[in-house]
Amino acid sequence: MKATIWHNPGCGTSRNTLAMLQEAGAEVTVVEYLKTPPSADKLAQLYRDAGITPQQGLRMRGTDAEDRGLMLADDATVLAAMAAEPKLIERPLVETDKGVRLCRPKERVLEIL
Repeated sequence: MKATIWHNPGCGTSRNTLAMLQEAGAEVTVVEYLKTPPSADKLAQLYRDAGITPQQGLRMRGTDAEDRGLMLADDATVLAAMAAEPKLIERPLVETDKGVRLCRPKERVLEIL
């Protein structure tokens, strides 16, 4: 199975999710999204495939998302902010042939393995 993880190596949940993918024998493509942010279009596709809104994919802790009113903003505004400032993207996002999940908690990855 192939998997792509939008990963932050400084995040324990992200590291643990990556380890779960590797232990499951997945062929993993690791994208350090802080260095290589996904486009707004790619984020829209990931959230659509995960069945969540861009607002549900916002990282609130350690960001100014709340102060900027992004939880109440329209999808295009949220996606543009995330693409411009990838620290606003909650992690980790994982995509496989079976779907996409925002893996918080990390066990959510089991749904798409």
